[in-house]
Amino acid sequence: MRVLGINAVFHDPAAALVVDGEIVAAAEEERFSRRKHGKEPVPFAAWELPEQAARWCLDTAGLSPADLDAVAYSYDPGLVSHDVGGLDEGGWEKLRTLYAQRAPSFLKTALPGLDPGIVRFVRHHLAHAASAALAAPFGDCAVLTSDGRGEAESYLAGEYRDGKFEELAHQPLPHSLGLAYEDVTAHLGFRRSSDEYKVMALASYGTPRFLPALRERIHTDGTGGFRTEPIDFAEFAPARGKNDELLPEHADLAASLQCVVEDVLLELATWLHERTGRRDLALAGGTALNCVANTRLYAESPFERVWVQPAAGDAGTALGAALQLCADAGERTAPMSGADLGRGWSDEELETWLGEANVRYERPADIAQTVARALADDRIVAWFQGRAEFGPRALGHRSLLAHPGRAENLERLNAVKGREQFRPVAPMVLADRAAELFTRGPVPSPYMLFVHDVVPEWQERIPAVTHVDGTARIQTVDADTEPLVARMLAAFEGHTGLPTVVNTSLNTAGRPMVDDPRDALECFGSSPVDLLAIGPFAVWRNA
Repeated sequence: MRVLGINAVFHDPAAALVVDGEIVAAAEEERFSRRKHGKEPVPFAAWELPEQAARWCLDTAGLSPADLDAVAYSYDPGLVSHDVGGLDEGGWEKLRTLYAQRAPSFLKTALPGLDPGIVRFVRHHLAHAASAALAAPFGDCAVLTSDGRGEAESYLAGEYRDGKFEELAHQPLPHSLGLAYEDVTAHLGFRRSSDEYKVMALASYGTPRFLPALRERIHTDGTGGFRTEPIDFAEFAPARGKNDELLPEHADLAASLQCVVEDVLLELATWLHERTGRRDLALAGGTALNCVANTRLYAESPFERVWVQPAAGDAGTALGAALQLCADAGERTAPMSGADLGRGWSDEELETWLGEANVRYERPADIAQTVARALADDRIVAWFQGRAEFGPRALGHRSLLAHPGRAENLERLNAVKGREQFRPVAPMVLADRAAELFTRGPVPSPYMLFVHDVVPEWQERIPAVTHVDGTARIQTVDADTEPLVARMLAAFEGHTGLPTVVNTSLNTAGRPMVDDPRDALECFGSSPVDLLAIGPFAVWRNA
């Protein structure tokens, strides 16, 4: 069965292709259009179809639109309620519903040869759930999804048995943990629906002194759901303009909200475990990108193992919708083998790009050794290798790398990327060495979706990746699946004695992550990066 998954509502338009239960390709439209989250600068672009991503997925498998058995659209307009407690001011929900209803005809235009009769609508949170549970490395499991909104709900919990989903709880709007987090994000002067991770980072600088007051208005209901009552956040901290100073009370509000969301998720997970008795929990939805909350679920919930879909946000629903249709048809779906589901280029193709760009380059005997030496010399390296990652995390394919032992490299990288200085950068480390440096979180942790405590004796040795609270959001590297990255890490340790390097996404402020060779060359040419390692080739700044 050949199923194309599509997400094209709210934000993060994306496409994914599943063939006979195997994930073949998945990519976000922003990597092609260069409009981050599918939003800017075009009004209403949040609802654009992922035309380029869909065509690329089909091309990768050598398929035409006419070859598809089904198209799974991760939103069901038949489930939408327009009476959601003031959330539909201006009629936006009606517009979204109309857009979704017309999606089959839009897709026919975007993908000539497609039969619009094969388009199937999949409930938004069910698509999230499938993206986690049906792609997880364990079979039957409990699943919990939470985000801002999807149709008329914000949360879904249940379990998968033999590929079939059993719903145990859902939360109707207007109650939403994701929307509460968005409200605080906007109150603190950030973009409402895409800067929540900044609030999570800011929370580490504050104390949760407003937690008792927030718990009165954000709390579980004892039946697998929760309540989020309206809150005037100005009671706790003044509203902040985009360029205004961050005050201590802003950090305290962030810490308080972060803590209450963690508490609620932990209580929901405990309830779910009591109902299912499962040892394994899969997570998806935008809230599942909160790696601090994920770690509390791992460390404190009754579940033994917790797995998070690396594309946990709305882009991942394209994959989940496709997997769900396969499961509904009785096909067994295979676990994700990795997040490297996007575009890639052969060495020959990369060399052609470099030649056409008229840049000087060399082909060292081993690019991993060259990069390790450059990092040891405190150079910043743009690392472009293999297929691009699906999801928001750079996982050793489209990364900026630096020396973790230089405290000033945190400020240096944030300056390169044009972002706030309170935001941390992350370490990548060989999986078999991780436990020596990092504790509390799960190992392996290949998708950078949990935080770990940095062992005290290592905090002074790797200050660039140690957050203000003594934690780090690590990415573990398996030498079998990522041999090139593993060789680079081993060589860097040989030069420095440090088995970890700084890894952050290869992009600059307001731009999507670098995806193709042109993006890589443009980013390298416009930012203070010393070396571009693109495939086996090295392009030096001083050349």
